[in-house]
Amino acid sequence: MSWFQSLVLGLVQGLTEFLPVSSSAHLRLTAAFSGWDDPGAAFTAITQLGTEAAVLIYFRKDVGRILSAWFRSLTNKAMRRDHDAQMGWLVIVGSIPIGVLGVTLKDQIEGPFRDLRVTATMLIVMGIVLGIADRLAARDETGGRHRAAKQRKTLEELNTKDGLLYGICQAMALVPGVSRSGATISGGLFMGYSRAAAARYSFLLAMPAVLASGTFELKDAAEEGHVSWGPTVFATIIAFVVGYAVIAWFMKFISNKSFMPFVWYRIALGFVIIGLVGADVLSPHAAESSG
Repeated sequence: MSWFQSLVLGLVQGLTEFLPVSSSAHLRLTAAFSGWDDPGAAFTAITQLGTEAAVLIYFRKDVGRILSAWFRSLTNKAMRRDHDAQMGWLVIVGSIPIGVLGVTLKDQIEGPFRDLRVTATMLIVMGIVLGIADRLAARDETGGRHRAAKQRKTLEELNTKDGLLYGICQAMALVPGVSRSGATISGGLFMGYSRAAAARYSFLLAMPAVLASGTFELKDAAEEGHVSWGPTVFATIIAFVVGYAVIAWFMKFISNKSFMPFVWYRIALGFVIIGLVGADVLSPHAAESSG
């Protein structure tokens, strides 16, 4: 991988990680459109450490408060009723599905799931799902001619069942094209949470999974020596800087905007990919870079 490729891929990772458009799909597509080798699942997981560092810094007050309350709840029974302590447990519960499936489906994630036809299908299907969820949220928020506006749930109302359902939605993002934020936000909207609550918990829930995945891939890469370390670290730094700016923008955007621009973008991109693969302009299977 060249330094220019790492710059472009780092920018793509930072721009798309927190938007409901699938960063892994865009990394795969950027390489395919440019005629580069597929950066691979390991590169994706490692550069996600950069964007996750941006999440940790942006939500540092939330993270610090949750960790403090959770650790105190281990020895103080009274603290177990504290919302922040419960959030710590809910993040752990919600991380179980992606942890189990990530290990179980590792070979598929690094192989068949990276087929561009799979990516395109997931872009379209999950785009439609996000669109339906967004319309349901908008209907509740605005009400209607014969219906009063309905208050959507906040994170204070999150329970174990919803936390696990959020986790199952997040696990779907193991398939490129699904989008971690898109799947979890859609799930949250279907469960009745507000856009802001769904997005906030989506980012908090992603932390253990991304950090574990990135660390696991770092260990494997160090042992096998199949990663171009200089360009990969550079891409990770770029992803961190760009990702932080995107989080700040996105959290303001969702406070009063619809997700529909992302929905139409996903669907259009999915059909473009299907057309290009069908016309043999793009190969659905790209060779993965060996270093």
